[in-house]
Amino acid sequence: MTDGRVLVLNSGSSSVKYQLVDMADRSRPAAGIVERIGERRARLTHTAADGSRRSREESIPDHRAALETLAAELAADGMGFDSPGLVAVGHRVVHGGRRFTEPTRVTPEVEAEIERLVPLAPLHNPANLTGIRTARALNPDLPQVAVFDTAFHTTVPEAAARYAIDTEVADAHRIRRYGFHGTSHAHVSRACARLLGRDPSEVNVIVLHLGNGASASAVAGGRCVETSMGLTPLEGLVMGTRSGDVDPAVIFHLTRVAGMSVDAVDELLNMRSGLIGLCGDNDMREIRRRIDAGGEDGERARLAFDVYTHRLRKYVGAYTAVLGRVDAIAFTAGVGENSAEVRAAVVAGMEEGLGPVVDPERNARRTDGPRIISPEYARVAVAVVPTDEELEIAVQAHALVTG
Repeated sequence: MTDGRVLVLNSGSSSVKYQLVDMADRSRPAAGIVERIGERRARLTHTAADGSRRSREESIPDHRAALETLAAELAADGMGFDSPGLVAVGHRVVHGGRRFTEPTRVTPEVEAEIERLVPLAPLHNPANLTGIRTARALNPDLPQVAVFDTAFHTTVPEAAARYAIDTEVADAHRIRRYGFHGTSHAHVSRACARLLGRDPSEVNVIVLHLGNGASASAVAGGRCVETSMGLTPLEGLVMGTRSGDVDPAVIFHLTRVAGMSVDAVDELLNMRSGLIGLCGDNDMREIRRRIDAGGEDGERARLAFDVYTHRLRKYVGAYTAVLGRVDAIAFTAGVGENSAEVRAAVVAGMEEGLGPVVDPERNARRTDGPRIISPEYARVAVAVVPTDEELEIAVQAHALVTG
């Protein structure tokens, strides 16, 4: 069965994104987002199949109300939760722990396990659960499928997944490296292999998912063998508001010397660090504008840019060593797909030793689809591959419910 539609729900901490995917041709008959949930004036933006858009602002107090609002919007177009062409709802679930290694049909037992994992993803798993429960209430007979951010990374070997702390403590509290953005890394690594005209099982790819949240992965023959995020999405690359890697003793220092509470340090590292902590902006376009404008403000923006790209270069070098052979580096997500300056800075000077190089003209050219931005002679291809997490979730959910 290759037809039918899948509704993809991405319930975030303060928003719900949705896309209706027609599996016959992978078109999007409807899509939208409910933003600022719980604020005085939430906003719903809905895009229909013909590209027309309608939006409105109203009070939407919680995620359940947001799901009910978007369901009514879909029903107005004849594509509600009870429409005959809808075969499943695919839910993005951030944390699946070690148990969930593939898309999973939601049962009471699965739901209970997702709830048990809430301490590992306190901002996301509760919202994901609300999406599942509300969708089920709207149509109890419709299959609900959970697609986990962590699933793609469960192939990471134990030597890479373990932290070097007391084993009993780690096991008792489920402390290990899980990784996130898995649906994006899975989609982009496969799409990059197709771009090279090869089977994913033959290709080694370093995927750089660079959005406000950012992560890197090393994918060997279609299997993730290393990833930058860890127990939580805080570890790894410099991000929009997250620090990425820091010496753990920074936390002890701030609590003992600065008198900060654990919650205050948590808030600092997750919300007031990264690019915004370094220069006051987490929008790469604004950072580049400030650099070009020069002056003291431009110098601060330049430092943020340099710290950001330096961390990326370290990970590319490390993952090259892990993989042994790299066929391609794939840039994706908002910054990865749109910032030619970031892409150029990350691979600058690597051609002789590691192989990747970008062609300036190809790098500067903007197109919608996947493209190679390295010259023909490059030993390691450099690619820009738009991510499509919603399609990946739809494909996995559809495959599960239709066999």
